[in-house]
Amino acid sequence: MDSLTQAALGAAIGEAILGKKLGNKGAAIGAVVATVPDLDVALYLFYDKFEMLSIHRGYSHSILFSIVGAFLIAYLLQRIKWTKQVSYRRLWVFSWLALFTHMLLDTFTAYGTQLYLPFSNERLGFDSINIVDPVYTVPLILGLLGSLMFFKNKPSRAFFNYAGIAISTLYLISTLGIKTHVNNHFREELAEQNIAYDSLLTMPVGIASISWYGVIKADNGLYMSKYSMRSDNDSKPVFEYFPINEHLLDKIPSSAAETMRWFAKGYYTVTANQDKIRIYNLQVDMRGIVREGDTKAPTAGYFEITPQGDGGFVFSSGAHQQ
Repeated sequence: MDSLTQAALGAAIGEAILGKKLGNKGAAIGAVVATVPDLDVALYLFYDKFEMLSIHRGYSHSILFSIVGAFLIAYLLQRIKWTKQVSYRRLWVFSWLALFTHMLLDTFTAYGTQLYLPFSNERLGFDSINIVDPVYTVPLILGLLGSLMFFKNKPSRAFFNYAGIAISTLYLISTLGIKTHVNNHFREELAEQNIAYDSLLTMPVGIASISWYGVIKADNGLYMSKYSMRSDNDSKPVFEYFPINEHLLDKIPSSAAETMRWFAKGYYTVTANQDKIRIYNLQVDMRGIVREGDTKAPTAGYFEITPQGDGGFVFSSGAHQQ
């Protein structure tokens, strides 16, 4: 999720666990600790964009990191004047929750999170909520503000923060139910239109998990279609076809090709642009079908790999005008 949402969730956890002892400082510490996993973006200073494909949401977003990191953060917090009076056990629980909920929340979005590192680099993702969704974020912020500002000196202080967490969590869980409905819708339409396929990816676009894209992987290509919860159920979806062009990946180094397949979880198409190989990753970028003159692309964003004579390659990214 976006940084504001992650900070708000961490602040709500800090208020819930540390608020009674630390007051508003608990929320401030929570907001800071919850952003720690995303500090992996600082590694862009030391690694190139291609290497960062596997580093971002990697070790800093793993379950192991949440456990080890909680021990370290709790140790440091016990040496700060503000938090000396809080038990180490409470500080560890707070730190672990602030870190783990960050990773878990990211797992509900696209891109994928490598929760099981270093034991597995599988990128897990429920793909049920957009990276920016005010329907999840606003209740968290309102509940937190209610506790920190408007009711901070009243016995009911904790209620508003808990209410914000509960409402946001219920909405987050409900997106899984919405996704199940969307998946069933696409499966029914595919069966009715006699389209054979191997696997199905659905991804929300926009807020409130109302509008979705379906990406259907067949033998040699992908079908794409859009669905809205507000659409007329009698209207039939149009499935647009895009060839995968798997053979084009043979033109780039095999290590780069394997990384791109892994990163896209198999949902990608490939085109050639002069000496450049262009990969459209539908697992990461889902902005909708783009048409530019005679060109039709499955989404606006793409990665581009230019093979070099020495066996290396140049990696870049770009986007079509929408």
